[in-house]
Amino acid sequence: MARTRTKNQATILSETMNKQVANFSVLYMKLHHYHWYIKGENFFTLHVKFEELYTEAALHVDTIAERLLALGGTPISTLQGALEMATISEATGDESTQDMVQTLADDLTAICKELTEGITSAEENDDQPTADLFTSIRASLEKHRWMLKAYLAE
Repeated sequence: MARTRTKNQATILSETMNKQVANFSVLYMKLHHYHWYIKGENFFTLHVKFEELYTEAALHVDTIAERLLALGGTPISTLQGALEMATISEATGDESTQDMVQTLADDLTAICKELTEGITSAEENDDQPTADLFTSIRASLEKHRWMLKAYLAE
C-alpha cells in the first residue's frame, strides 16, 4: 500500500522542485549571456554549445514547473524570485572563456547534487514520476559536465 504524503513532505518536495525551476531560469540567462559575449578562437564551438545548453535549460524549466503545477505547487515565475531561490549565481559579465566553461561545469555539478537529493526526496514520497524526471535531467547534465571538463583539459 502506498504511503500518504504529509503536508511537510509535500512542501519539501515542492521547495526542491522550485529550487530547480530557479536554477534553470538563472542558468538559461547565464547561458544566453555567455552565448552572446563569447569571443576568441573558440567562438564557433562554444557559441553553438551554449545555445544547445540554454535550449535544454528552457525545456527543463518548463517540464519541472509543469510537474510542480500538476502536484498542486506554485512554480517560481519571476526573475527576482529565481535569483533569490537559486543556488547558482548569474553571470558576472567579466568572465573569460575559461571562466565561462569552468563556471558552467561547477553549476552542473551543483545542480546534479541537488537533483540527486530531489530524487531521494521524491522516492521517499512515492513520487516516481518526479524521481524519473530528475534522474533523466541529471543524466543529461552529467554528460554535458563531462564534455565541459574534457574541454577544460585541452
